[in-house]
Parts: sequence; structure tokens; C-alpha cells
Amino acid sequence: MSARIERLVTSGTFSLDGGTFDVDNNVWIVGDDEEVIIIDPAHDAEAVAAAVGGRKVKAILLTHGHDDHIRAVADTARAVGDPPIHLNDDDRVLWDMVYPTTGPDRSIDPGAEYAVAGVHLKALHTPGHSPGSTCFYVSETLRIPQDVLPEGASASSPVLFSGDTLFQGGPGATGRSYSSFDTIIQSIAETLFELPDRTVVLTGHGDSTTIGAESPNLQDWLDRGH
Repeated sequence: MSARIERLVTSGTFSLDGGTFDVDNNVWIVGDDEEVIIIDPAHDAEAVAAAVGGRKVKAILLTHGHDDHIRAVADTARAVGDPPIHLNDDDRVLWDMVYPTTGPDRSIDPGAEYAVAGVHLKALHTPGHSPGSTCFYVSETLRIPQDVLPEGASASSPVLFSGDTLFQGGPGATGRSYSSFDTIIQSIAETLFELPDRTVVLTGHGDSTTIGAESPNLQDWLDRGH
């Protein structure tokens, strides 16, 4: 097993609807010593490029178009050899707030698969946090770093890169423009909670979790209503 996951935490801001907030983001790098895919290279292009080193970057995948996730993506792409940038078309309205004159290179279609180092990342369209929010599921075995492995989880579990759709403790925020609580709950219940309970969920911010740890809480989230 040569494919592995690496996490880089970067810091910056998130801005929408007239507010700006300090945030720490998880940047995920999937691959081996030769080639990688980068998921959500937030805030710090130089740090992401340093983490990649001399490896070939096959693609940059964006889970959604909020500015904390995409503002550094153009600089990152230039720093790592100009791989194609992928984003679901439904988030183009958010992309255009940051890059009004240029688009992402390719659209992420539901069910699309991206191969790297012998594993495949499958795109799952999970709208709600944003219209085009997308998670990436890997059923093959990846080496998961011990420092991000949730308590009780196996390092050989399937993996979901959930962006800001599902966190430890609940769904991503929906009290902003272009978001919907009912939609994110539907995405989580009908798509993510159909995955194996042992699936490790690697989030866009904060600590990891598992599908099995979160799925019993669905009714609590519905009762809470946000």
C-alpha cells in the first residue's frame, strides 16, 4: 500500500454576506512519492507547494466555492505546475466573487472519479452548505495519519473528504447566502449516511470523525434546526 493522506492546516479568513471571520482550514494531499491530488488548497499557496515538494500534481479538487477554500487556488496551481482546477458548476456563483474574469478548468460531475497512486476519489454531490458542495469518497485502503485518525477508527478504513458538508458534531453552516439546512440534511442522510459506518470523515475544518459516530445524531440535528 503506497497511497497515503497528508494534512496541512492553513490559516486565513472567510468572507461572505458582509462578514469576515478568522478560520483554520484542512488542506488534504492524497497520493504517493510520485503523484498527488490536492483537495482545497486554502490560504497559503507557498505552504501547499512546499508540502507537495517535487511530486506531480494530477489535479486540484475543490469541495466548494467559499473564498477560504478557493482564494489561494490560482496561486497554488501556478506554484505546482498548473494542474487542472476542478469545481462543481453549481458553485460558479461563489467562484465568480473571487475570480470574476476566469473560471475553474473543469467541472466536477456527480459520480466522477479521479485516480491517483492506485486509488480513486469518487465525487458525491452533497448540496446544502453551498449549491455545488461535493465530497470525495475513497473505498480503497489509504494510509491515514495517526494524528487525524478518530478515536476507535481503523487506519485501513474507507475515507470521505467531506469539505464543509459534515463535521464532527453536525452539518456545515447553512445560515448564509446560497445555503439550505433542509438540503444539507437531505445530502447527509441520503448520500453520506449510506456509506459504511467505519468510513473516516476528513473535514474541511477541525477534527475528523466517522460516519458511524455521526449518523445516530441526525434526529438531534433536525430538532435543533440549524
